[in-house]
Amino acid sequence: MSDPTKVKDRIEQLRKLINYHNHRYYVLDSPEISDAEYDESMRELKQLEEEFPRFLTPDSPTQRVGAAPVETFGVVEHPLPLLSLGNAFSQEELRAWYTRILKLAGAQPFSFVGEHKIDGLAVALTYVNRQLTTGATRGDGFRGENITQNLRTIRSIPLSVPKESPTRFEVRGEVFLPKAGFNRLNQERVKEGQPPFANPRNAAAGSVRQLDPRMTAKRPLDIYIYMLGYAEGKATPPTHRETMEYLKSLGFKINPNNRLLTDIEEVEDFYQTWVEKKESLPYEADGIVVKIDSLERQKQLGSIGHEPRWAIAYKFPAVQGTTRLKEVGISVGRTGTLNPYAILEPVSVGGVTIKQAALHNEDDIRRKDIREGDWVYIQRAGEVIPEVVGPIKSKRTRKEKEFNLLEKIFDSTKQRPACPKCGAEVVKPESEVMYYCSNAACPAQVEQRIEHFASRGAMDIRGIGESMSVMLHKEGLVKDVADLYYLKEKKEQLLKPERMADTNVTNMLNAIKQSKDRPLARFIFALGIRHIGEEMAEILAQEFDNLDDLANTSRERLVSIPAIGPKIADSIIDFFRQEENKTIIKKLKDAKVWPKQAAAKPEELPLAGMEFVITGSLEAFARGEAKARIKALGGTTKDNVTRKTTHLVAGADPGSKLDHAQALGTKQLNEEQFLRILNKKLPNDNGS
Repeated sequence: MSDPTKVKDRIEQLRKLINYHNHRYYVLDSPEISDAEYDESMRELKQLEEEFPRFLTPDSPTQRVGAAPVETFGVVEHPLPLLSLGNAFSQEELRAWYTRILKLAGAQPFSFVGEHKIDGLAVALTYVNRQLTTGATRGDGFRGENITQNLRTIRSIPLSVPKESPTRFEVRGEVFLPKAGFNRLNQERVKEGQPPFANPRNAAAGSVRQLDPRMTAKRPLDIYIYMLGYAEGKATPPTHRETMEYLKSLGFKINPNNRLLTDIEEVEDFYQTWVEKKESLPYEADGIVVKIDSLERQKQLGSIGHEPRWAIAYKFPAVQGTTRLKEVGISVGRTGTLNPYAILEPVSVGGVTIKQAALHNEDDIRRKDIREGDWVYIQRAGEVIPEVVGPIKSKRTRKEKEFNLLEKIFDSTKQRPACPKCGAEVVKPESEVMYYCSNAACPAQVEQRIEHFASRGAMDIRGIGESMSVMLHKEGLVKDVADLYYLKEKKEQLLKPERMADTNVTNMLNAIKQSKDRPLARFIFALGIRHIGEEMAEILAQEFDNLDDLANTSRERLVSIPAIGPKIADSIIDFFRQEENKTIIKKLKDAKVWPKQAAAKPEELPLAGMEFVITGSLEAFARGEAKARIKALGGTTKDNVTRKTTHLVAGADPGSKLDHAQALGTKQLNEEQFLRILNKKLPNDNGS
């Protein structure tokens, strides 16, 4: 192509196409083309711009990465200050704020907008004549750092905006690292011998302040725009909510979880909803931001000091705290792993007193340089076991002691490291980081195997948790998981004084009997085969008709199954070779605990050819169980809506996936319709 006019037209066409697909992928999470097709368009554009540099413009998608490193960041004066928010930590403080603004506003009621307070880095983006010209940090609110080149690498930030935009305007947003990207980034840093980031906010802040934009481009950063700073040359909507919709129409990414709230009671409900559901968010959020919707009211209320009167951050209960790590203890897991854990000076985090926390393994302790006697950061996330994030090195006294697992478990009488629970020999497989107790009959292992077998995701035997598993084993009533199905013969022993009441015994025995009907996938998961989680158990259940077929299969057959590698295959083969496991499996079979997979071929099942995505919370069962039922009926499940998605199941408080499904015309089901499909009462669903 040599005609300059045709070249220019083709370049503009490619830019428009690439920008469209960037928006679909990075803003709407709804791609329409494959990565290969996208890459081919980008390669063609780069080639044309290299051959005809006079047509290269700053807003070209090829210019997101490519700026030279800078020696230092310049300073940007904010035309309007980026104010910080006041905080409310309780319902009383929220109500006190509401009372104040109600009085200042003349006691006239008003509506609010509720948004997530994402734990990231606030930035201001300035556009002049449709082009992104400046990107800056908040700084002190009046002056920030010029990080334009780094922000240009974030693909959810438009480099140019439509013609109908104001001639000059500023938007403000929060740059953040999604949880999945944060985890991948830390895994890469560990592989490279670098210390992991403590939290997504630190990682995001460090990423956008790289002197080399190419380093920023390697980080999976994202942004949500949360307000319009100012606009010139065009009238903008009168409310905050309408303004967000307007900015969305210009191509900016707006959080789909934002909600219009008509009164303070709805604000409190919105807050409580996300206190309970915040762990399901793909990003870290430490509260909600409450804003008066009317921009005129905002202007009327103004600010006091560095804080606007018309907005407040209502913080979630604390999830981090600091305390002293007194000692590192060692527990034994159900597969024999020796697991270090922190014994702490009690500390309250999120209203819960924490005395112990997870430490993962010895390599992780050394990588984080955690020592006995250290002051440490503790993090608690929902019902997940609290963990030690890292040490506070500035508080060290030089009396802290480095941790060594083998020294910790050294048995002086045997002159070797020994299991702290049973005294058996400790081994460490060459390819693994964990140490193991070599005794499969170790009491700690058996008790945890019983608890796992009865857990909700496995055989779901109500009434058998940690304390009951320990009691049943210590009293000699259950020596392995199969013994649970013979407990009815020991009812009198269960009723002995200080053990269990008659009603509790009856309920537990009924729950054990009912568990015999669990599907094959849950049975496989319940056995506790190393490396076999719930999803892998589902895959195995689809490949094998019953446990005998799985137990007698070959290694070659296993590794031929997609998603099963040599490590998992060897673990399965090794499990079924062990005489102890053979005995347990025979006892289970004799007790008629022998689930079988449906005999129907996948293409004959009622949901064959259908792909489901679930969003929001379901009342009837957990999301994992819903997915299992879909797969059992021949359907497939995915985490994100695409053009291949046939059904979106929308539970309570659906997220952005619902918007994507509506945009694509995907069939939507509420929970009642979904249950009818699962019960096969609606085989020819018409979406009604």
